[in-house]
Amino acid sequence: MIKEHNGYLYKDREISWMLFNERVLQEAENKTTPLLERLKFLAIFSSNNDEFFKVRVAALRRGQKGTRKSQSETQFPPDVTLSEIQRLAVIQQDRFNKVYNQILNELAENQIYIINEQGLSAQQHQNVRSYFKSDVLPHLFPVLLDDLKHSPHLRDRSIYLAVRMSKQGELSQAKHALIEIPIDPLKRFYILPKEDNKTYILFLDDVIRHSLKDIFRIFDYDTFEAYTIKLTRDADFVLENEDNDVFKETLLDKIQKSIKQRSKGVPTRFVYDNALPKTMLDLLIQKLQLKNVNLIPGGRYHNFKDFMDFPKVGQSTDYYPPLPAIAIAELDQTNTVFDLVVKQDVVVHHPYQSFDYLIRMLREAAIDPKVVAIQITLYRVAKHSNVVNALINAVKNGKKVTVLMELQARFDEEHNIYWTNQLQEAGARVHFGKPGQKVHTKLCLITREEEGKLKQYAHLSTGNYNGVTSRVYCDHGLFTCDKRITEEVEKMMELLFQSPRKHKFNHLLVAPEFMVKQFYALIDAEIAYAKAGKPAYIIAKMNSLMDDGMIKKLYDASKAGVRIQLIVRGICSLVPGVKGLSENITVTSIIDRFLEHARVYIFANNGNEKMYLSSADWMTRNLYRRIECAFPIYDEACKSQIKAIIDIQLRDNVKARRIDIDFDNKLPVTDGNTELVRAQYATYQYLQQTLSVQ
Repeated sequence: MIKEHNGYLYKDREISWMLFNERVLQEAENKTTPLLERLKFLAIFSSNNDEFFKVRVAALRRGQKGTRKSQSETQFPPDVTLSEIQRLAVIQQDRFNKVYNQILNELAENQIYIINEQGLSAQQHQNVRSYFKSDVLPHLFPVLLDDLKHSPHLRDRSIYLAVRMSKQGELSQAKHALIEIPIDPLKRFYILPKEDNKTYILFLDDVIRHSLKDIFRIFDYDTFEAYTIKLTRDADFVLENEDNDVFKETLLDKIQKSIKQRSKGVPTRFVYDNALPKTMLDLLIQKLQLKNVNLIPGGRYHNFKDFMDFPKVGQSTDYYPPLPAIAIAELDQTNTVFDLVVKQDVVVHHPYQSFDYLIRMLREAAIDPKVVAIQITLYRVAKHSNVVNALINAVKNGKKVTVLMELQARFDEEHNIYWTNQLQEAGARVHFGKPGQKVHTKLCLITREEEGKLKQYAHLSTGNYNGVTSRVYCDHGLFTCDKRITEEVEKMMELLFQSPRKHKFNHLLVAPEFMVKQFYALIDAEIAYAKAGKPAYIIAKMNSLMDDGMIKKLYDASKAGVRIQLIVRGICSLVPGVKGLSENITVTSIIDRFLEHARVYIFANNGNEKMYLSSADWMTRNLYRRIECAFPIYDEACKSQIKAIIDIQLRDNVKARRIDIDFDNKLPVTDGNTELVRAQYATYQYLQQTLSVQ
C-alpha cells in the first residue's frame, strides 16, 4: 500500500509496521536461530501484535467513526487500511501456526514434548489431577453464557476457555461457559515429572481442559469441549480537562483513573481457535457484542507472549551463547566515575557494556559529600529499579533530588506511579509531564561543589533508565562534563522543573520547539554541498521513520545527489530506490537477538562530520508533540566508537533486510566467498578488542 501525494511516495504506516513484525516472525522461522530462541521470537511477535491491535487498530476504528484527526500523507483511509490489516493478520497467523508446529516437532526430536491432556500416561493423569485440585481449581470462576442478559466483561490481557457441555448426541441441549485462565497467580506451563529421560510440558489451558468435569460436576454432562479465545481492547485513554471543577484532579489522579478505564476499552480483535464450531463462534459474537471487530482464526493456544517465560529446558545449543558484559578499562580503574569524566567523555554501549556504570555513578553521587543535587528524567521505570533506589538513597543522604516522572508512558504507567509514590515518600521532588506532551528525553544532571564552585556532570541516553531493558536493548549512553552540553542540559531541566522560559540552544536539538528546524537545516546543508559538487551524505539510524515533512526533505536531498543510508528497525513510510525520487536512499532493518533501539544521526558537513544521538525518532509525535533532545558527540574517541558500530551495521549481510520499493523483507543472499557480517556479534567483538580490560 503505497500512495502518491504531490509527487512524493509514502508507505502506509500501519502496513509498514505489520511488515516489521513479519521480520520478527522470520527470526522464528529461521532454522539458524537456536531452537528455544525461536519460541521467544514467537512470543515477541505475539506481544507486538497485541499492542498493535490495542493501540493502532483501535485508533483506526475511531477514525472510521469520524473521531480521528486529519490524516497524514503516510496513511490511507481507515477502511482501506483495516481491510489490508485483516488480510495480512490472517496470513501471518497461518505462518505463525506453521512455525510453531515445526518447533514442536524439533523439540520432540530433542526429547522435549509439549503435550496436551489427551496424550497423558496413567501416571501423568494422576499428576495433572493432583496439581489441578491443589493449585488450579481455587482460581477458577466460570461464567455461564446461555441465559446471560448482559455481555460478560472479558479482560484485555487474559485468555479464556470457551466451553461447551453436553450429553453425548444431544448438542441441542448444550450449555456454554467461559473460564478465565489464571496466569497471574499461576504459571502458563506445568512441567510433569520426567519419564525415560524425556521432558513433558503441559499448557495450563490443558490442565484445565483435563479436569472440566470436576469444574462442572453440578451438571449432569458427559461431553466437554474447550477452545481458547482472546479479546484485545482499545488501550488508549483521554485525559480530559476539568478546569471548571472546584477540586481539580492532579495528573497522577487522572492517570490512575484512566488506567482503570483502559480495561473497559472497545474490543478491536477477537482471536479464536479455528477448530471452534461455527455455532459457538456465532454465540460468542452475539454474547460478547463483537460486531465490527477483527475476527482472527488461530491455533489451539493464544497469548504466546507467555513463551518469554518458557521453562529453562533443553541443551545450551538451544539458546544464544552468553555474551558477558564487556568491561570498560578506564571506568573500572578510576576511583570514581567523576574522576574519569572530568578528564574525558565516556560512551557506554548497551547491552554489550553494563548499565551498572550508570548505577555506580548514581550510587557514588548519593554518598559523595561534594554532590549537592541530582536531576533526572524517567520514562519507563523497571519493576525493580536500582536507578530509583539510588535516588532514594541520595535523598536519605541529604541530596536535593528532583525527578521528572513521565506518567503517560503507555503500559508502564503503573510501575511509574508506584515509584512516584516511593520517591515522594522519601522526600524527593517529583514533577510530571502534561497531558498531550510526553517527556521522552533521557537526561541526568549531577551538581557537585568543587573548590568553592559548582560543577555539573551529565548523562544523556538514547534509551530508558531501565536496568532490565538495557540487557536486551541496543542503546548508547554518554557521560560528560563538557560545558557546551551540561549548560544546555541545565536549561532543559529548567524547562521541565520551573516556569517555562524561552531558551536558546546552540548544541542540543530540542523538541518540540526547535528540533525539526535544526534537522532541516542539517539536511539543507548537505543538499547545498551536493549541489556544489562536494561530498554529501546522511547516515541515520532510528526505530521509525514516518514524519511527512522529514520524508519529503530526505527525498529532496536524494534528488540533489546526497547519499543517504538509513537503518530503520520498524515503521518506514519512505519508499527507497525510486528512480528520480529516492534512488540515492538505502534502507536497512536489522532484527536479531537484541532490539536495535538507538537513534543516531550523522551528517557529512563538508568533511567535518556532525553526529547526534537521541531518543527521538523521525516521527511526528517525537518532533512536534514530545519533549525530546538530540545531543552532539564532540569527543573524537566516542565519535569513532559509534561510527564504527554504525559502519558494522551497514555491512550486516546476515540479519539485515534491505528494504526496497516492494517491501518484501528479503533476507540477504551471499555466496560462499562473501565474508559474513552479523552486526550484533561483530559489534561485541569490536568492543572486546578495543575497549576491554587487558
